[in-house]
Amino acid sequence: MKEAEIRRLSAANLLRVFSVILTAVVPAFFWDGFTVLGTHLLWMCICSVCVSTLNIILHLVLKPNLTPKRSSFAHKISRFLKCCIYFFISCILFHAIIVLYGAPLIESVTETFLFAVLLSTFTILECLCMLGPNIQAWIRVFSKNGAMSIWESSLQITTMCSILGAWFGAFPIPLDWDRPWQVWPISCSLGATFGYMAGLIIAPLWIHWNRKQLTYKSR
Repeated sequence: MKEAEIRRLSAANLLRVFSVILTAVVPAFFWDGFTVLGTHLLWMCICSVCVSTLNIILHLVLKPNLTPKRSSFAHKISRFLKCCIYFFISCILFHAIIVLYGAPLIESVTETFLFAVLLSTFTILECLCMLGPNIQAWIRVFSKNGAMSIWESSLQITTMCSILGAWFGAFPIPLDWDRPWQVWPISCSLGATFGYMAGLIIAPLWIHWNRKQLTYKSR
């Protein structure tokens, strides 16, 4: 395994981490009263847009695909439209799953949907950038020993950390601490965000630590 590839992954993941941090700091210079807790819906929108934009740019620049194929312009447009549809469907599915796990069905619909968009940004969007609208590739990557590159291993780790972070973030909500960050969906979205950033940091460290044991074979 080439050390240069691990360094590229580390640099890309650090850029993603810094982009999330900047979304909590930079908007305060343009919007009076902006805070992650006080204007949480606005922050979720900004974070989703910034992370999405950076992921797409990094994918276009780094080209982490194992076997990039040349395709026609029409095929690229079709692939892009499919990715947009898949992302929208993932937002709807996450919204439904979150409601089934106890989120308000009618009240706070906007909050729940924006949280679903944020969670889709941390998980599904990167899958679409790296694997495209290929469900079989998704199943392969998230199956045991299914990763074929360090980028796919990083994708596994960041996706699972984001989902686990959102799940753990729900634990404080029913407690009677009467804290402002317990309002739905602040703790869950912050949990997903911290989980995402933790996954971005852990992934290259774990890959570097286990680089001698990791062997990727084409399938």
